[in-house]
Amino acid sequence: MKTQLLVGTSKGLVIFKCIDKRWSIEAVQFEGLPVSLVYVDDRSHTWWLGISHRHWGEKLHYSNDEGKTWLEAALPSYQNYYYKKSIPAALKRIWVMQHAGKDRPQGLWLGTEPGGLFYSDDNGKNFHLIESLWNHPSRTDETQWFGAGKDYPFIHSIVLDPHNSNHLYIGISCAGIFETNDAGQSWQARNKGLKAAYLPNPSAEMGHDPHRVLMCSKNTSVIWQQNHCGIFRTENCGAVWNDVSGTDGFPLYGFALAIDEENENVAWVIPAQSDEDRTPPGLKLTVCKTEDCGKSWQSKTKGLPSGLSFDLVLRHSFVRKNNILCFGSTNGNLYASEDHGESWHELSKNLASVLHLAFS
Repeated sequence: MKTQLLVGTSKGLVIFKCIDKRWSIEAVQFEGLPVSLVYVDDRSHTWWLGISHRHWGEKLHYSNDEGKTWLEAALPSYQNYYYKKSIPAALKRIWVMQHAGKDRPQGLWLGTEPGGLFYSDDNGKNFHLIESLWNHPSRTDETQWFGAGKDYPFIHSIVLDPHNSNHLYIGISCAGIFETNDAGQSWQARNKGLKAAYLPNPSAEMGHDPHRVLMCSKNTSVIWQQNHCGIFRTENCGAVWNDVSGTDGFPLYGFALAIDEENENVAWVIPAQSDEDRTPPGLKLTVCKTEDCGKSWQSKTKGLPSGLSFDLVLRHSFVRKNNILCFGSTNGNLYASEDHGESWHELSKNLASVLHLAFS
């Protein structure tokens, strides 16, 4: 059985294939262009690609034949919308895409910078801005939504309840977690228990900086997030978050997160030293795993470099499918594990910076 891994890099799309645990490069496409978004719609097996052109801005492409041919799709538009009263809004980047459920076969959600959520009900032919979120009182207050290393807030995580297509969460840097139970008609902040150490009030309702948010498919009341200020987990659909960061020197900071879709107690993170020092802790690349809801964490480094490492793994550059985990770094190194992260092996050390991964 063939598994494909789509690797979006700063200089093109690299497609890896795995047959009987043997990995090889199948194709390179969009050579030289920064591929900032890769998404596979598992309902139709459509591949989606976001390109962040340095000169021409954002582009969105899709393929219905596993990359043999590509078509350009319509872009979400901020025309006639304002970021603030006197500042026209403009699309800066497409961060994340998520299908809208099996009962909405033409539905797609799109998360963007500067903090707008878009929806398409015709499989990407047209996108419209979700005004209920755009006009949320917290968004228009610049002390509650603001950029995190960016000039603008951005939506990077869209978490769909697999049992209820009206129910989803979004992760916004910097604002926090928002939930809707009516397919985006109304929104509620879900940030109780989170910390924002960089704010005057670390427990403020808004202004939090989740880096990656994932839901356990088997038990959808359990959601994990890798946050600017630690690792957090909820067992009650976001009503309250618990800090499950490691102790005894385990770093709080990082971007990358993967979870077990069947076992709500299991998750993996790839830590960085700190916001100021975005390198592996002690300059040693490590993947950390918990099997007890974050009560304890173990380093899993078998097969990873034993020497100095400066690899940083971004929020969308760590993925899991069944027993396979893969991650890529900003240094162009790509690793895979076929045993739930117990051991690792190198797929490539010659890629450009890895920005986004997706399994097909």
